[in-house]
Order: sequence, then C-alpha cells, then structure tokens
Amino acid sequence: MASLAFEPVPALEGRRRTPGLIVMKFGGTSVGDTEKLKRVAVRLVSAREAGAKVVAVLSAMGSTTDELIRLAHEVSPTPHPREYDMLVSTGERISNALCAMAIHDLGHEAVSFTGSQAGIVTDASHTKAKIVEVRAQRIHEALDANKIVLVAGFQGVSTSTHDVTTLGRGGSDTTAVALAAALGADVCEIFTDVEGVFTADPRLVPGALKLDAISYEEMLEMAASGAKVMMARSIEIARRYGVPLRVRSTFVDGDGTWIGEEDALVLEKAIVSGVTHDTSEAKVSIVGVPDRPGVAAQVFRELARAGVNIDMIVQNASQDGEAAISFTLPKTDVPTARPILDRVCGEIGARRWEPDEAIAKISLIGAGMKSHPGVAADMFDALAEAGINIEIISTSSIRVSCVIRRGRARRAGRARPVPAPLRRACRRPLSESASSARRARSAASRSSSCARGATSTCACSRPRAPPGSSSASGRSRRRRRRPSLPATSISSSSRSGRARRASSSRTPSPAARSRSTSRRPTASTRATRSSCRR
Repeated sequence: MASLAFEPVPALEGRRRTPGLIVMKFGGTSVGDTEKLKRVAVRLVSAREAGAKVVAVLSAMGSTTDELIRLAHEVSPTPHPREYDMLVSTGERISNALCAMAIHDLGHEAVSFTGSQAGIVTDASHTKAKIVEVRAQRIHEALDANKIVLVAGFQGVSTSTHDVTTLGRGGSDTTAVALAAALGADVCEIFTDVEGVFTADPRLVPGALKLDAISYEEMLEMAASGAKVMMARSIEIARRYGVPLRVRSTFVDGDGTWIGEEDALVLEKAIVSGVTHDTSEAKVSIVGVPDRPGVAAQVFRELARAGVNIDMIVQNASQDGEAAISFTLPKTDVPTARPILDRVCGEIGARRWEPDEAIAKISLIGAGMKSHPGVAADMFDALAEAGINIEIISTSSIRVSCVIRRGRARRAGRARPVPAPLRRACRRPLSESASSARRARSAASRSSSCARGATSTCACSRPRAPPGSSSASGRSRRRRRRPSLPATSISSSSRSGRARRASSSRTPSPAARSRSTSRRPTASTRATRSSCRR
C-alpha cells in the first residue's frame, strides 16, 4: 500500500461506464444554509427527472470547516493529525445528510454516504491524503435502484490503518472528479459562486472576462498558481482519465466554462488565457550555502520526507565558495519545515535561513505561449511600469510566474504593458511612472482614431521637419501665438462660427488656400501633437 502513496492519480483501471450519469459537486457557498441546501436538492431532483443518473458531492456548509479548525486549535495548539481528521470530516456528513432529507421531501429516493462508505480509499497521510483507489460498488447498487447518491467530499479511509483521512482544502473537487472517472460519468459539473473560470480574479480585476472553454493544461497551471475555482489535483485526475469538466454558478443560469482536451476546444490557442495571484505561499532563503555537489539534494530530500511541498526554486551564482538558495512553499508548511531547516543548515554548514511570508505570486497562463515569443517580456514591462520589483521568476511552456511583495498583488493583477510602437511615438522611456504610461495609452487611443479616419496618418508617426524649414518655423509661430488644445475642448459652435466668418470674408486665391491648408492642422492632429509634447 505504501508504494501507491506516490501514484500521480488513483487506480481506476476496473471502472465501467455509466451512460447518462452526471456527477455534480457543490461548494461551501452553494450549501451555506438550509435554504440553499433545499435549492440544491431541487436542482438534483430536476436532473433526475430529466432522465440523468445523479451523484452529488457536497462540501461542508459555509464556514463550518473553519469553525471546526478553530475549535481544534482552541483545545490544542498542535492537534493530533488523526483526531483532527476525525473532527473536520464531520462537516461534509452534515450537509449531505440534510440534502438527502430535502430530496426525500420532494418525493425522490436518495442515500448519503461518507467517504469510506462510498469506497474512497486513500494512503495513510492525515490532513492531505491522496486517493489511491475508488471502490464504487455501493454507489453502483444505489444508482441501479434509481436513487440519487450523495457523497461526503474531502475525505476517505486508509486501508492500512482503517482511519478516516482528509484530502486537504478543496478536496471535494478531487472526490467529485475521482468518482466521475471511476463511474464513467458523461460529465463532472463543479457548482460554485462564480459563473465560470475567469481570465483573472474579478474581485481584483473588475474587467476580467469569463472563459467559455479552457484546456486541462491551462486550468492545471491556473489552479497550481493560485486560482481558487478548482483544486489542482482534481485537474490531474480529469486529464488522466479524460473526464469532461464544467464549472458553473449555483445561483445564476449559464453555460459556465468547459475544461477539456486542448485540441478539442479551439483551433487557435489564446496567447494568455488567465492571470492568477497567490498569497498563500512563503519564501525561504538559505544564506551561505557551501558550493559543493549534493547540498541542494540534501536540503530538499529532508523537506520531501516531511511532506513539505516546494514550488519555485532559485540558486544564485557562487561567490567565495558560497551560494544562496531561495524557494517557496505553502505557509501552512512553514511550521513543519522550521525544525528541519534548523537541523539541515547546521549539517551542511550554511550560515542561516530566513522565512518571508509577505510575498505573493502572480502568473500568466496560456497555451499560445508555446508559439508566441515575448510574453514574458510584456509581463516584465507591465510590472516595471507599475513600479513592482520581481524577486523570483519561474516558467513552464505555458506559464510565467513572478514572486513580488504581497502588498503589490492587487496592483500587479491590473498592470498592463504599454505597446512598444506607442512608447516610440510618444518618446516616453519605459522607466517613467505609471501616470506617464496612462497618458501614453490615452494618446494611443486618440492616435488610433486619427488613423481610422483614413484621411491622414497620425502626426506622431510623420517625419519631423528639419529646423529652419518653413513648416517647422510655422509650427513654432503657431505655438507662440496659441497653445494647442485637446480636440474635446473645441466645441462645434466655435467651429461653425469660424466657418461663417470665413464664408463672409473675401474669397482667397488658390495659392493662398493651398498655403493655408498645408499649414493649419486638424483638431485630431493638434490633440495628438499635444499628447506627444506632454
């Protein structure tokens, strides 16, 4: 059994398909109180009446799990892992039993199972166990009896110790996807409090857009980089067994976001599908590490044995026979890593190690990065324009991640790079302030409107006249006589007044008209020149 503890996905080779089966998972906000539980029961009954076989995985109601964790730490500063799992697993049992009661009142048969009763078999690791097998015989029997099946998420049972185990925060997603894979469901629907997967967190970026579809690879990177909509391990299982996923809102009708194979979704991949941020990690720096082979292996092997998850790693160049190693890990793993790092630093001869919990990780994810160069440069430009310093950089084929200060996470999520042609047109160096960048973007908008007129090109892109020429001296005289004004400040009445005065005066000669036309700029040209001078 111990050899299965490190399997990347659960063993589901003996699974059979169940045509017409839908697995539906509801998060804590979806079942936050008894009225919401009743609405979930109505949705499950409606799916059953439409002819589908239904398996539902429910999380604990609202903040029940947080309250149980608080009680555990009030009783003990370091709760025993086995008893901790026994306690926090009760929240899901409550919500599933209550929902089954509501379904019975609606005239349908339902049965609720704990994780162990449903056949969710895990390894012996408490608080973050891994599913190694799904024995779904009891679920099949209930479905054959035309019952709606409700399974408590987030939990399972270890066959080696027969103890209740939990899968870690967000583990109900993993339970639902593992059941969908084991039962051969047509789709696994994840119901939450948002309408789908967005390009960024709508709470930080109000203009974030909902994605209609996204690949397993992109969703996996987003989940691992801080997106809270789904747990990363659930995406791994869905990709391995080809389970179609659909993220939907519990409270608003809509199509949601489909998650599936990359080639089956779109022909042309988006360059960037989403921006994520994660403030749940800490950075550890080991200073004065002896520069010899095997030191890094010794450090990270000891951390791995304790179950500490390492994310980003960077080692600087050696100076005077010493280097520095920095890496990120979940903040919840810092207490576990602390005694290990104290001991290992002494063994390898490092001077000290320093924890830093005031960091955030911001990431760009998109399958189109594979074929579009320059995405990382654009990201670094945007952070530079926002005055944000980068501490660690990590990349994959479809992801670029940067570690920054936690207080800058919101600003980083909204940062946008100024396009290079615009920077050249407005003569603005990249290192200037964000306010200068906003003025440059405003100038770009006016320049684009000038170009769309199809009557002339933008004044910013025209070659400048040499000093002393007639056009250059004419511009100087005009600037001395009358400063340029934005196009919006010139009212239609003033333009019409000038037109009436011009028509009432003596008709100029063709040569004078030509000189006047060549020397007088249009309103849009004056606005663009004014923005460039600013």
